[in-house]
Amino acid sequence: NGTTEEVKKIVSLLNAADVPSQDVVEVVVSPPYVFLPVVKSSLRPEFQVAAQNCWVKKGGAYTGEISAEMLVNLDIPWVILGHSERRAILAESNEFVGDKVAYALAQGLKVIACIGETLEQREAGSTVDVVAAQTKAIAEKISDWSNVVLAYEPVWAIGTGKVASPAQAQEVHLELRKWLQTNVSPQVAASTRIIYGGSVNGGNCKELAAKPDVDGFLVGGASLKPEFIDIIKSAEVKKNA
Repeated sequence: NGTTEEVKKIVSLLNAADVPSQDVVEVVVSPPYVFLPVVKSSLRPEFQVAAQNCWVKKGGAYTGEISAEMLVNLDIPWVILGHSERRAILAESNEFVGDKVAYALAQGLKVIACIGETLEQREAGSTVDVVAAQTKAIAEKISDWSNVVLAYEPVWAIGTGKVASPAQAQEVHLELRKWLQTNVSPQVAASTRIIYGGSVNGGNCKELAAKPDVDGFLVGGASLKPEFIDIIKSAEVKKNA
C-alpha cells in the first residue's frame, strides 16, 4: 500500500502518538521495500522497521528479490516471512519458508514467521495439524528461537472482515505453545511470542489481547488508519492483568 505522501502521513501519525513504553509493547512497522529508507529515517527511533519478505539465500541472480544482507545493510532489524499470501499466491512451501527463516536469522535479522490455515482446512478440522506442520518446518531448520516471533494468521480472516473469535485465537495459540513445549523446549514455549493476525481492529483488539496466549498482533489494513494507535495501546491489557 501507499505513496510517499501517504506513508509520510502515517509516520507523522505514529510520531505524534502517545503509546505505552517499550517495556509494555514493542512496535514494528513493515512498509513495502521502496519506502523502507524513508520510514527508517523519519519514524521515531523506538518504533522498529521490518521488511515484508526477503530471499532464501545469499544475493545473486534472483532478479526482483531482496536479500537478507541488503536489509542488514540498510539497518532494518526485522523481516516478515511466510505470510499466507506468499504461501497461497506464490506457492511458498513450508520447507521453503523454514529455509528463509533460518537464513534470515543467520544474517542477524529478527523474524516474524507466519503460519495459518485456510477456511477449507479449518472446516475439515485440520487447523492444528496444518499449523503444527508449518511450525515443524521452521523448527527443523533453527536451534535458537530468541529472535523469532510466531504469527498465527488464519487465512480465512485476512482482509475478509471475519475475525477468529478470542476463544478460537486462544485455542490455536495454546496448541502452538504446547507444540513448542513438546517438540522444541519448555523454555522456548514460554518465551516465544505468538501474535495474532487477521482483521484485527480498534474494536476487537482489547478482547483478543486479554487472552493468555495472545502475545500481540500482526495488523493489516487497520495499520493504515488512526485506530492502529488503539491497537498498540491494547498491550496495556496484559500489563494490568
